Amino acid sequence: MRKSRNERLTRVGPGTPMGNLLRRYWQPVGVAVELDEEPVQKIRLLGEDLTLFRSAAGEYGLIGDRCPHRCMSMEYGIPDERGIRCAYHGWLFDPAGKCLHQPFEDRVNPDSNFREKTPIKAYPVAELGGLIFAYLGPKPVPLVPRWDVLVRDDLDRVVEIHELPCNWLQCMDNAADPMHFEYLHGEQGNYILKKMGKPPAMVTTPHLKIEFDVFEYGIMKRRLLEGEAEDADDWTTGHPLLFPNILAVGNVGRPTLQFRVPVDDVNTIQFAYRTSVREPGAAPKPMTMRRSDLFNAEGKIIADNVPAQDMIGWVGQGPISDRTQEHLGQSDKGVILYHRLLDEQMDRVAKGEDPMGTIRDPSENEPSIDLRREGRSLRSFDSKYENAFDKVQRLASAGEV
Repeated sequence: MRKSRNERLTRVGPGTPMGNLLRRYWQPVGVAVELDEEPVQKIRLLGEDLTLFRSAAGEYGLIGDRCPHRCMSMEYGIPDERGIRCAYHGWLFDPAGKCLHQPFEDRVNPDSNFREKTPIKAYPVAELGGLIFAYLGPKPVPLVPRWDVLVRDDLDRVVEIHELPCNWLQCMDNAADPMHFEYLHGEQGNYILKKMGKPPAMVTTPHLKIEFDVFEYGIMKRRLLEGEAEDADDWTTGHPLLFPNILAVGNVGRPTLQFRVPVDDVNTIQFAYRTSVREPGAAPKPMTMRRSDLFNAEGKIIADNVPAQDMIGWVGQGPISDRTQEHLGQSDKGVILYHRLLDEQMDRVAKGEDPMGTIRDPSENEPSIDLRREGRSLRSFDSKYENAFDKVQRLASAGEV
């Protein structure tokens, strides 16, 4: 890959080709249960510093990080019934960025239109399935995709947030690379467990075939493992990479979405939205969340589980992978296809067209977008990973994470 193409694929700031593409999609920026506890949060998304808040009336907003009065940080803002007040002089902004009240200015000159001249940058936000989504692109604003797990009423939910010091594309290239399962999760995972004095957790099974099918929302990934019949779920169904930065994993009983959200060029946040089908008649469990501390005292990731093993594959390439040094082979055809789609969709946006997967017709979104999933997990998974969701949920419910 030429250096210029690697730059085009990885840089996400305002005005960059990839930044322009990613801004055409709704991105998760927070979790509702966390905003219940701390209603004003400083965030960074696609190279922009912003303030996410929940008003005293329960409305969500995403605004610029600095008050237009004296450039005070809005992360110290005070939630108000109508929006958020700057902590410095009390200027009030609604979720759309309009300045509603300037205490001193309005007191000395009630007829002044100064408020109209001092809006703050603001972006549309929406809550769905307990996640807070934001749209940083141009109008008209598309609909928030109603992915099935976000709107189903028969699921219990846990959200895990992982902060990663690497470019977002490294996370997504991994999603288009089924072959890494044999070594990163199999050989490497078992090697780490052996060093820790634990038994192996994976049965390493060779891949016989891998295929990738482009569909309206991304790429369906399929694989056939040694010893499996041609009618195996992994081969006939597979699971989708949702364009541009979501991976759908898990079987029909434990469907999961992983959102890989670019913070900036060299940092990514993953929102792992894990669900479990509730037993018939069982009471719903409250949605829980946790922020994971991936690194030990030496600054290394302890890769003794599948998610952490993926993350060493991402972080281990450095802040931005130097793809001019890569040598892609037959096993990388999914990565090559994914990069080609990114190039094509950046070109579409540059011409003023909607990129793939944009939803504007409500009929495409209602009641939900149902995703194809395997009826079971990969044969290579040990049962302990199937039970990981339950363990996280128990600990979260008990306040231990």
